[in-house]
Amino acid sequence: MGKWIRRIIMLILLAIFLFSVISIAIILYQYKVSDQLYESTASQYTMQGTGSGGENAGAQTSQGEENVPDEMETAPVTVDFEGLQAVCGDVAGWIYCEDTPINYPVVLGEDNDYYLTHNFDGTASASGSIFIEAANRPGFVDSNTIIYGHHMKNGSMFATLDKWADQEYYEGHSVMWLLTPEQDYKIILFAGYTTSAYSDTYVIFQGPSGELDTWLEKCRAQSDFEAELELEGDARYVLLSTCAYVFDNARYVLHGKLVPVDSAGGVPFEK
Repeated sequence: MGKWIRRIIMLILLAIFLFSVISIAIILYQYKVSDQLYESTASQYTMQGTGSGGENAGAQTSQGEENVPDEMETAPVTVDFEGLQAVCGDVAGWIYCEDTPINYPVVLGEDNDYYLTHNFDGTASASGSIFIEAANRPGFVDSNTIIYGHHMKNGSMFATLDKWADQEYYEGHSVMWLLTPEQDYKIILFAGYTTSAYSDTYVIFQGPSGELDTWLEKCRAQSDFEAELELEGDARYVLLSTCAYVFDNARYVLHGKLVPVDSAGGVPFEK
């Protein structure tokens, strides 16, 4: 009887081992498929080096000039939104940061669940998509728009956000870019820190208010890096969020101010 029990235990352990190996293999395969998808998407639907705005270009703008398009500056990438939206009607923009893995389409779905586990083209994936908080209004018209992305162990999606905790890294990467079908923006980063997923960091403001002004200064006060930037109440902002692993439900967030720039100078997308 003891011999049979040992055999059953061995079979159970073997089954658990095989299940674990297969599960890991599936996850790694999904990582690879997602990486290939987003690399091919960037290759097919974007062109780099077409703009006049390089890394950190115009990061320090003079007061009163931030909320009007800079006709002398364009984003360093151009996006074929017509082609992208033919693949996925939820595509709302493209986020890019030079010299980082951040180079992805941004989607806005009906809820905050679907794109946690699906690529922008609808295929199931552990990597998910870079997506906007479903409660935000389309077109980045809210005073604060929240954008989520997974912290993938292979460094993809928003895994690199916590690198901005280092002042030197921030100084080399103080600007991101957000391109939309209607308008291109420079994202001038002004704060980054670890917070709880349930903190009051995650607030959507639909317009200027005293509460927004107080919130902006509170976010800046928590920042891991120092940034000199005028934070106007009538400007628009984005909050980038990803998982952190320093405590339960921890998140690392980056705050940035949206500054309109000339949208590709009117140059059409051509491959």
